[in-house]
Amino acid sequence: MPREVSDMGRPETNRQAGRRGEDATYPIGEVARLSGVTERTLRHYESKGLLVPARRENGYRAYAPADLAGLDAIRRTLDGSEADVRAALAAQIDALLARRGQIDSLIANARAALAEEEGGVQMGDKARFEALRRAAIEENERTYGAEVRERYGDEAMDASNVALEAMDEDEWQDLEALGKAILKQLACAMATGDPKGTESAKLARMHAAWIRGYWGEGRYTPEAHRMLVRSHVEDARFRAYYDDRLGEGATAFLVEAVCANVA
Repeated sequence: MPREVSDMGRPETNRQAGRRGEDATYPIGEVARLSGVTERTLRHYESKGLLVPARRENGYRAYAPADLAGLDAIRRTLDGSEADVRAALAAQIDALLARRGQIDSLIANARAALAEEEGGVQMGDKARFEALRRAAIEENERTYGAEVRERYGDEAMDASNVALEAMDEDEWQDLEALGKAILKQLACAMATGDPKGTESAKLARMHAAWIRGYWGEGRYTPEAHRMLVRSHVEDARFRAYYDDRLGEGATAFLVEAVCANVA
């Protein structure tokens, strides 16, 4: 299930994620269409070092979801003055350094796993779980961190990371299982056609428990829960997550069920 709970809001802005998932990349023309920024401006940002996409084997630009989120930050910061250019460049350097640290950690985890597969150093169960958990937290931070920190402040994102880091393997697996059970319960509730019915009320309780697990103790409120799910309807990736699995309208039904039963 998407790590929606770390955002307390939309996981990506302006519906930019589309239906292709976190690993999708976008050509410059599609980025221009999604963002409203011209291709010429995107190339200008690249020449300034503000937004430098990866390149495909054929040399074409390949923008990642993180680049799209970064583009929003650049647009908010930059009005064309040299001072703003310097500020945006400094922010970009900080973001890239943070991403480098995350990537280095992921590489270390992958190397450890490869060594185990090749008969080298054997990872114990605890080390294997900790590597998995760390990779998930870093992916969470990389995908949602910048937006969450800007929208809600460092405390919200830090609290979510702390909650995940504090989980033991049983708690982690329980939460993952709950996420899968929510999809099944959503299907059951949709079959009744009643977002206020018994099955929908059960769905809302399960979803609330799932969010509490990711947000951490004391951060959950019904109001924040309702705000979170309402944002799903506006976000293409969450619509894809629920609707692709359970049919069109699944996301909208989840929103109705939570808003009707969480108070």
